[in-house]
Amino acid sequence: VSSPSTSSSGINAEWPLRPGYQGVEKADGEEFFVEREGERGAFYCVLDTGLARTSSGARIFGVLKGAVDGGLDIPHSSKRFPGFDDESGEYDAGTHRSRIFGEHISGYMQSLLEEDEESYKRQFSQYIKEGIMPDMLESVYSKAHAAIRADPSPAAKKVKKDGYKPKSFKKQRMSLQQRKARVAQKKAAFLALQ
Repeated sequence: VSSPSTSSSGINAEWPLRPGYQGVEKADGEEFFVEREGERGAFYCVLDTGLARTSSGARIFGVLKGAVDGGLDIPHSSKRFPGFDDESGEYDAGTHRSRIFGEHISGYMQSLLEEDEESYKRQFSQYIKEGIMPDMLESVYSKAHAAIRADPSPAAKKVKKDGYKPKSFKKQRMSLQQRKARVAQKKAAFLALQ
């Protein structure tokens, strides 16, 4: 999902740029390129996908679209965005807009609700808890975009209680005495079966 992303808006907030580089006011899926105006340009960066797969329509390109719409100058092409047709070589902004506003999620929610209500309740339990129905997703995403535009600063981190210890899923190391006892127990169990 792309939006006027928190990261790009946050960069513009941290290193104030000229007002001309605020990006797209309303996410509509249309192609947008930041153009240099005068001496100072927009914050220039290059997308490093790392080990992420760069197949067409991948989430990394949603992040790219959100960063560009937020006002960052990132060289890109619309060939990898949802809505680009390889055969005709044309980009359909409407298809991309539907992905930005979660219409594919809304459609999946609706079909799951009709086919298997138990799976719907299990998979979308947080949506149900918040009172979000499939036809409300576009307004939820619009409100999220507006909230990011209003205050791009990241949310404050929660203060952890004293004595907080994160959950560890690593197997605890056994002492030598415990290992020997375990071997003796296994030997006894094996010999009992003989």
